[in-house]
Amino acid sequence: MELKKINDLNTAKMFWLSLLLIVLVIVAGTIGYSMVEGWDFVDSLYMTLIMLTTIGYGGAHSLTHDGEIFTMFLIVFGVGTVAYSIRNATRLMLEGELTEIFGRRKVEQKIKQLKDHYIVCGFGRMGRLIAKELASKPVPFVVIEKNSSYISETDWDKYLIIQGDADKDDVLLEAGVMRAKGLITVVSTDADNLYIVLTARGLNPELFIVARSGEDGSEKKLIRAGASKVISPYLIGADRMAQAVLRPAVVDFLEFATKSENLELRLEEVTICPGSKLAGVALKDSGIRLDLGIIVVAIKRSSGNMEFNPDPDSILEANDCLIALGQPEQMKVLEGLTLGR
Repeated sequence: MELKKINDLNTAKMFWLSLLLIVLVIVAGTIGYSMVEGWDFVDSLYMTLIMLTTIGYGGAHSLTHDGEIFTMFLIVFGVGTVAYSIRNATRLMLEGELTEIFGRRKVEQKIKQLKDHYIVCGFGRMGRLIAKELASKPVPFVVIEKNSSYISETDWDKYLIIQGDADKDDVLLEAGVMRAKGLITVVSTDADNLYIVLTARGLNPELFIVARSGEDGSEKKLIRAGASKVISPYLIGADRMAQAVLRPAVVDFLEFATKSENLELRLEEVTICPGSKLAGVALKDSGIRLDLGIIVVAIKRSSGNMEFNPDPDSILEANDCLIALGQPEQMKVLEGLTLGR
């Protein structure tokens, strides 16, 4: 990451140095003709540009002997300098280096404007699927990936991506870890995930961190390092395959209800914000079931307790999380109610 920034800085310096050299040669030529020949600014600038561009068109005035000597120096040193500077500037633009630099700076500016976003560390198979799911919500997020071969041209256009090591402080700070709501780390090894969790937790103690676990025993280490939740894809995959044989109808229902592209039925979680009209109201009086046709499967209290199939007389409280099942349109209405709208 540091090497990339140094290269970007050197490229930008070379571009601006090339432009500066052109300007300096033009200024020197204009001043020179003004002093040697006593011409005004326009005539001096006109003569300088004619010499530097090698047009060969006649000057505004005839040259004196001193003017001829100055012109020879201007041709020898000035034309070569301008040609070299123009070649460098053209090469930078044609090779796309400047476009890439300014494109990255545009991404950096967008990231600086983010707040309560998520950071996805790793853009392999899992990271790509996570990014797709977050984008479909849509939820603001930033991707950090070290290996450039994992990132295609279309990925740069679709997502906010930082190329670098996610276990480095400066990379996480560039991704806005201090303003982020959560972080998901799914890099290739448990050791790398552990370092990322340690670094992120040290920078932002309030961050919600989800880490991938691949090996037995690494879950406890990740929790001790500061992960809020650890998920093992292998255990989940094995359990899902076993359940697909033992309870195929249940698995089909859960897949149908939890897929983001499903337009008929969706299982979502919504949090009751302070000031919401639902706060302090009994579940049966909230209108969630009767008016919206939404089934509240469970209530996760702010204390962390989970109430499955809650009683109709259960009182909804601020900061409670409702796990609800319903149609997408009705779910949007419920989200509005929980926000106090």
